[in-house]
Amino acid sequence: QAIENQLKICGYKSNVDVVTLYLARQGLKSIPSLSQFPRLRYLWINNNKIQDLTFLVKNYCLTELYLNNNELTDISGALKHLCSLQILFLHNNELKKLGKTVKELKGMISLQTLNLFQNPLAYDPDYRLYVIYFLPSVQLLDRKLVTQRERESALHLCNPKRAWVMQSIAFGKRVDTSLGTTVGSSRCTQPARRPIMPSGHEFGNNTNKVPFEDPKDAVLVRAVTRSLMEFSSVDWNKVATCQERRLKNKAEEPLEKLTVQFR
Repeated sequence: QAIENQLKICGYKSNVDVVTLYLARQGLKSIPSLSQFPRLRYLWINNNKIQDLTFLVKNYCLTELYLNNNELTDISGALKHLCSLQILFLHNNELKKLGKTVKELKGMISLQTLNLFQNPLAYDPDYRLYVIYFLPSVQLLDRKLVTQRERESALHLCNPKRAWVMQSIAFGKRVDTSLGTTVGSSRCTQPARRPIMPSGHEFGNNTNKVPFEDPKDAVLVRAVTRSLMEFSSVDWNKVATCQERRLKNKAEEPLEKLTVQFR
């Protein structure tokens, strides 16, 4: 009856024309399937008593979904097909399992705004960084902008190995020192610890899998033994033209070439 009332208010003539549906504050405990509205994009079901979301199984075009202030305890298998969602409000429910909830939202590559506060899962000490890492498209989480520093902290928390490798090999950064020294102030610089290679270790020998004592040594040695690239340049302003060489009528001096090697 609530759905029919909204269709009359909005003046929709057919189900295909339904793009927006407002069912908030109706005291609803359940909703029948909304599959008859294939073009539905904006749906408000907030401030009800909804516990089940199976009625959304066919609404693939949804871009904004407001489910806040309900009685949801689990969303597993109910939302993962909504790949076009950009805004999702789930705050003030009873969601308890952070891992299962985030897993359900991973396929939403367009999701930019997400609210999960006032759920039991939000009291996890690493809740915010966990969500930021596994849902990288989210820009506004719980009414607060996601910062670059938070993204870096999330990487350190959820994938420390990758974070360490990125820092040690300096991807995307400028390093003004050789790999054999440490970067720091002149007061506290110390020679870097040389990697301890196990006896019998040979580079490029795929059959020799002798492990390093310290994983950091493996990363450093691999960086040092990468193939070299060579770049040479010549100052063409100092090179004589054909006419100048004929007029001088003397042996031409060798060119001054600058060569730089880097890994």
